[in-house]
Amino acid sequence: MIERFTKRSRFTSQQDFIDNFSIDIPDHFNFAYDVVDAWAAEQPDKRALLWTDDKGHERSYTFAEIKDLTDRTASFFSSLGIGRGDMVMLILRRRVEFWLSIIALHKIGAVAIPATHLLTAGDIVYRCNAATIKAIVCVGDSNVLPHVEAAMPDSPSVDTLISVGPEVPEGFHSFADGIASAGEWKRPEPKNDNSDTMLMYFTSGTTGEPKMVAHDFTYPLGHIATGSLWHDLGPDDLHLTIADTGWGKAVWGKLYGQWIAGATVFVYEHEKFTPADMLRMIERHRITTLCAPPTIFRFLIRENMSDYDLSSLRHCTIAGEALNPAVFDAFLKQTGIRLMEGFGQTETTLTIATMPWLEPRPGAMGVPNPCYDVRLLLPDGTPAEDGEQGEIVVKLPEDGSRPAGLFKEYYRDPELTAYATRGGYYHTGDLAWRDEDGYLWYVGRVDDVIKSSGYRIGPFEVESALMTHPAVVECAITGVPDEIRGQVVKATVVLAPDWKRRAGEDLVKELQHHVKQATAPYKYPRVIEFVDELPKTISGKIRRVEIRRRDASGGMPAT
Repeated sequence: MIERFTKRSRFTSQQDFIDNFSIDIPDHFNFAYDVVDAWAAEQPDKRALLWTDDKGHERSYTFAEIKDLTDRTASFFSSLGIGRGDMVMLILRRRVEFWLSIIALHKIGAVAIPATHLLTAGDIVYRCNAATIKAIVCVGDSNVLPHVEAAMPDSPSVDTLISVGPEVPEGFHSFADGIASAGEWKRPEPKNDNSDTMLMYFTSGTTGEPKMVAHDFTYPLGHIATGSLWHDLGPDDLHLTIADTGWGKAVWGKLYGQWIAGATVFVYEHEKFTPADMLRMIERHRITTLCAPPTIFRFLIRENMSDYDLSSLRHCTIAGEALNPAVFDAFLKQTGIRLMEGFGQTETTLTIATMPWLEPRPGAMGVPNPCYDVRLLLPDGTPAEDGEQGEIVVKLPEDGSRPAGLFKEYYRDPELTAYATRGGYYHTGDLAWRDEDGYLWYVGRVDDVIKSSGYRIGPFEVESALMTHPAVVECAITGVPDEIRGQVVKATVVLAPDWKRRAGEDLVKELQHHVKQATAPYKYPRVIEFVDELPKTISGKIRRVEIRRRDASGGMPAT
């Protein structure tokens, strides 16, 4: 399948990749028809999805079954008045109906808006009005239904509600009944244009209201590099990405690149993440490739992984936050597998990565994906030299086109779109530095960099130093005002259970000394606060802005 869109999918070196990788974008490309239905026509019995849950249920789906079920779903949605360009929010956790719904919406030409089941009524109201959402498809459970129902009086654009069960309240259509009685589906004409909006995410941003990131129909092709190359997938792989379907990471790792490569997507629906359960899933189902954020790996390495047969696992990737070298080292020691880091955003696909042919450098993101013209810029707009911190930017083609995978726009916000793409670059807002071999090392968000006594200190480098101490489970580094130095470094720390009783001045001094030994002494945290948990977005990203805001209001501990 991948050969239809790129001439080569295997490379021996980064230079080989740069010289020979390209994506051929067909006119009117539609992932649902050109990938999913194509697999169903060519290899109908090929397994597409293996779904399991924490109650012992299990179900395997072939591409032929996915085609039939998504045709039925498209017919059902169409009968309810959902058409090309309509906005449809999906709150489906890890239920199979997520895959059926998003593919069906692609077939119709409607816009899929995945959303987390953690949204409150107010969150749903904001999204419905910001995007003029027409329909909501959601799980029918007590964690979601009350919020959807409570949001409806203030969401006038929504005229269709669909529940996938188990509960189907009054006013909701039954997903199961709808597809059971659906008529025949035929591909509509005219076909979608490549520039049509296909997918939209409300970013979970660490500051301000969520932005609406719109992607067009070419977006899945940008994930060829994610699935076939970075994840190193082939037709015989069973791939697990640990992510809820409400986040962009789900289509990174549970849909587009994986099915283009012909791999089987593994899904584990669970109420609460338990490291031991996830390891049992890998062992039981013989999963071959795994991708997860650093937080997940931090929990996994605290388990006795030798108790599990993980011999099927051959390749692991990590993204979502910068990778602390201590996590890399511990996972390698326990499994023999090197974690291959990658970087991207909701606005992009895989932008920087450690590909299989590269030697990973713990803590480095990797090198730029040649699908994007990635550069580092100083604040004055000039290129950063090796060793200098610069903002990660993507040079935009002068003909006005966009590389496959780069977002189309911030929906209904032309000013923000123009600002993010000013000067002929897409500005990520993330800082990094480049070593002499071209590897990029993450520093932090532009707004998170600490300026102390003339030094620019990135939060990640201090966090990585702290994470090598056994007392530290998680930490966040921020700057706090100081009359002499301008700012000083503060660490907000979550301690491991066995260390909590030692929280106090002696442990503060021990951690400070540890950081001085692990990195340049001027970076050590002069302020340390112990907390039970860190403030995070609903997607799990640390909200350093909330820590800074609390400190500014007088909640900062004494140095």
